[in-house]
Amino acid sequence: MQFRLWAPAEDWVTLLVGRNEIAMRPAGDGWYAVETDLARPGDSYSFRLSDGLVIPDPAAHAQEKDVEGPSVLIDHAGYAWQHPGWKGRPWEEAVLYELHVGAFTPEGTFRAAIERLPHLRDVGITAIEIMPVAHFAGQRGWGYDGVLHYAPHNAYGTPDDLKALIDAAHGHGIMVLLDVVYNHFGPVGNVLPRIAPPFFHPERHTPWGAALAFEREVVRRYFIDNALHWIVGYRFDGLRLDATEEIHDESERHVLIEMAETIRQAVPDRQVHLVVEDQLSRKSLLNRDDGVVRHYTAGWNDEFHHALHVVATGERQGHYAPFAQDTYALLREAAAKGFVHADRSRDRVGPAPQDRLPPQVNVNFLQNHDQVGNRAFGDRLARLADPALLDVMTVLLLLAPPVPLLFMGEEYGEDRPFLFFANFTGDLARAVRQGRKKEAEKFGGLEAGQTVEDLPDPNAEETLQRSKLDWSRATSPGGRRRIDFVRALIRLRQTHVAPLLSAEAAPHILPAEDGVLAIDWRFPAATLCLRANLTGERKAWPAAGGDAIFELAAETAAGPAIVVTVDHAASAPIGTKVALAGS
Repeated sequence: MQFRLWAPAEDWVTLLVGRNEIAMRPAGDGWYAVETDLARPGDSYSFRLSDGLVIPDPAAHAQEKDVEGPSVLIDHAGYAWQHPGWKGRPWEEAVLYELHVGAFTPEGTFRAAIERLPHLRDVGITAIEIMPVAHFAGQRGWGYDGVLHYAPHNAYGTPDDLKALIDAAHGHGIMVLLDVVYNHFGPVGNVLPRIAPPFFHPERHTPWGAALAFEREVVRRYFIDNALHWIVGYRFDGLRLDATEEIHDESERHVLIEMAETIRQAVPDRQVHLVVEDQLSRKSLLNRDDGVVRHYTAGWNDEFHHALHVVATGERQGHYAPFAQDTYALLREAAAKGFVHADRSRDRVGPAPQDRLPPQVNVNFLQNHDQVGNRAFGDRLARLADPALLDVMTVLLLLAPPVPLLFMGEEYGEDRPFLFFANFTGDLARAVRQGRKKEAEKFGGLEAGQTVEDLPDPNAEETLQRSKLDWSRATSPGGRRRIDFVRALIRLRQTHVAPLLSAEAAPHILPAEDGVLAIDWRFPAATLCLRANLTGERKAWPAAGGDAIFELAAETAAGPAIVVTVDHAASAPIGTKVALAGS
């Protein structure tokens, strides 16, 4: 078995495996290597540095305990896949469900999550998106402070447990995407600044620490190989890349482009979906070639959420300030096309798209871990929005062409908070606690009379416990009604909307008064029309004909309501029209 470590700052390195200490040989360009038959799968191992410090493997596939302890050798060939023939599903069928493994079930493990997959399948979920599992410091956290990117966090289970979750999901026809963080390392347990300072760029920083030196081949390979590790070794159906605007690279070929091309070349026989969170809204990441995805499949459409959140709550500070003026004009643009604040001058990742980007290039959501968890008290929309308006927003989410994402529990109306939680100690714990007020101000702020002292302690075990889903609510009368509502909408989506998405669409925003959305997506086979009144007042809008296939009427003549119609005119293919009533 061969061991390698990039440690250009070290004079010598020793491998510790079992009771053996084996000197590693310089292998050029800062690498140390050794081959030995004294190591077996399941053995613990570490590296001893020049001054005697013992560190884990920065590319460990598992840890014995925490991030600063020994690593564990893993035999990935030992897992027997039950569904080896799974090839994935088309992106057009995607209905995403974001979940945090630790808060999804009372047990908070990969194995426990398997028991809830039939529920998700029956609701109509076709893809789960798992928040980051790369090993981070402590037992609990959101996962965005990972430092061992190849090792699943052992509080959730073993590598085989994670494979079993993915395998089981495939058995239910559900894709599995993993949220990965390739823009920074967490603040505890990262040994790379000590052994390999050139891993980080000397002049750049991200909001969370030193920027990575992606111009260096060893840095590029660490993250590209990590993506392959999850896609090939664990058979994930895709990745969601966190905050790609903080992945700076001045190389001739941007690391994001090289990563996507490498993945697609490695698994040409599977449907792999790569999704970006990109605050720059760079269209060059999302290029198509005759309708075929070249690099990234889709991007999170934060603007859709932000504009709709202002409508639903009236909050206008922080992230919502750019939507305080011309809210409905921005919402129309975000709902119809996305890329509301795209800046072409900063889109330098690759060539500008030649093909029209399809509507499913956007991932829409009413809430997600950021929008809920970064609020002062983790409030979900179920506690913030008028129920009638929330119903209309849910229909808008699930029946418009962009791919919808639900946050865990949303399908049954969960009203427990999802809070920010971590497991830091000392000065870092105090800094994180103080930082919550600043973060909360970006997502609604503190209510009058509240102070930072009222915020939940992110480092307390209780904060995680309060954030766990209350599954008893899913079986309550209200929970069952909500599930039936969401299930019916997803079925309509798969029947009437998804089949249209394989072809190009031209979105058109029709003139309408404030409070009303009037958007047509013109596909070759049909035109999908959306008419929405998001106010409590009577409003007029352009007509949308067709036969109603779904109707949610307001109790009074005015107010949010919805009607879904489909045109089966003999002279044209299926024409699906969605009209939100109230006029």
